[in-house]
Amino acid sequence: MTPWPRRDDEDPAPIVELRRGAAAGPRPPGNVRRAAADIGGSRHFDPPLRAAAIATSARLIPGRGVPLARHLSVLAECRPTTAPRVWTDVEALTAASCYAARARRDALSGGADIVRGNFDGVRLLRPAQLSPTARSQLYAAVGEYCSAAGRPQMGARFGAEALLFADTPGLRYRALSVMALARALNGEVHLAETTVDEASTLFRENGWDEAEAAYAEMLARGTIAVVRMDVEGLERVAARLRSAHGDDAYALFSADAFEVGASMFTQDFGTALAAARNLLLSGRRRSSHRMLRYLVVSVMSDLMIAHGDHLGALDLLRPYESPEGHGACFAMQRSAALLALGREQELLAGTDECVSADLDHCLRTLVPVLARRAIALLRTGNEKGARESMRTALLLVARNGMSAAPFSMLPRTETAALVGDALRSHPEVVGTLAPVLQKLDLVTAGDERVASPVALTPRERELAVLLRLRRTTSEIALARGVSVNTIKSQLRSIYRKLEVTTRVDAARRLDEIDV
Repeated sequence: MTPWPRRDDEDPAPIVELRRGAAAGPRPPGNVRRAAADIGGSRHFDPPLRAAAIATSARLIPGRGVPLARHLSVLAECRPTTAPRVWTDVEALTAASCYAARARRDALSGGADIVRGNFDGVRLLRPAQLSPTARSQLYAAVGEYCSAAGRPQMGARFGAEALLFADTPGLRYRALSVMALARALNGEVHLAETTVDEASTLFRENGWDEAEAAYAEMLARGTIAVVRMDVEGLERVAARLRSAHGDDAYALFSADAFEVGASMFTQDFGTALAAARNLLLSGRRRSSHRMLRYLVVSVMSDLMIAHGDHLGALDLLRPYESPEGHGACFAMQRSAALLALGREQELLAGTDECVSADLDHCLRTLVPVLARRAIALLRTGNEKGARESMRTALLLVARNGMSAAPFSMLPRTETAALVGDALRSHPEVVGTLAPVLQKLDLVTAGDERVASPVALTPRERELAVLLRLRRTTSEIALARGVSVNTIKSQLRSIYRKLEVTTRVDAARRLDEIDV
């Protein structure tokens, strides 16, 4: 098996504290050298770096150009810690630049703690003497950062605060874009569509250059298309990203990620699998946003499950942990493979934290958790819990305008029974859910299973799955965490039971009996 990127890919390189005389990549004009800087402490910034921060804050809104890549790279290295004694416009705009730079350069270490260091909810912890412009800029940047870090619920709250203080069309457009992205990531599709359409109208009416279109607006449209399983929408967003931000490696990765999703939704699994593998294993992942990397990981996992490689999917997902707000939920991703393997108790234990999180859990990832738990609860004899879990999932789908995606790969018969029961209890949502119900047969999996006439042990059956996928002995050993000699011994036992002598014949025989 080709090794997958480990956790160091998911937690970017440690934030660099630049000291005088130390070089660290691209720099602002004038060959800036600086001391370590804290967000909210612009007094620590050398004048050239402070000027870069102020210039970047101005370019975060359309009509004034786009932020310079070298400015974003350096500002992303600033360490967000303590708040200033009093928030002034200079402090707020400096902090806004750093939060935005960290979001756009995937410097997300610290996550929620970075925001909590300056805010209690959306309220500043220290006194403030801020103009509406500076306050709107600060809130929008923090909202963008929260969404990038996997906390779209908080991102939406900060976006709403930014909109409250937006006193120019440019500020309003930025706030709307941030709100749209957060709502889309949270699965609030109806609200996200309304918000992003308002942002797009404002952009067109002001005649701003397409290169200044907010990256957040484009990601919002792409996320809406993912939730809606909208292939044409994904392709349009990918094309727009390349057209508007073709010189930005992060935007190009996002464009490719959305196209991977489009390939999966058109059931072009071979293309999607190859493209996802390339994005995850290539050096390009180091110039990508976490939310898009996680999308590719999720697509890759779904494709492996669709091909019956449930153990491979679990191996792929093993290094990943969900961010605090579960904007990406790997317990949810693992649950699909666990359900297919009949490991219902493990599924329920692994997702207990998700259901107990309630509103602190991203709705977009909570709905599939509830649907998969419903099947697991049904199989373990808790019919009442199963019905309640599926009802909650369907009501959230109807309320927020989601698609049939949360029901992907669920067993068709069990899903249909639980969905039917839920609709009988809530007939008022039948009309709203009609488009979802029409796609259930397409996204759910068949229930047919062919029993194997070969008496393999549970361990041998797991090994047989990898053998059918034509994995090498070394790859199988790595996936199972044992030595190559152990795998060879287990393979010999399988060969004897299958009455074959070669790996090719064994794989062919396993395909015939469908172990």
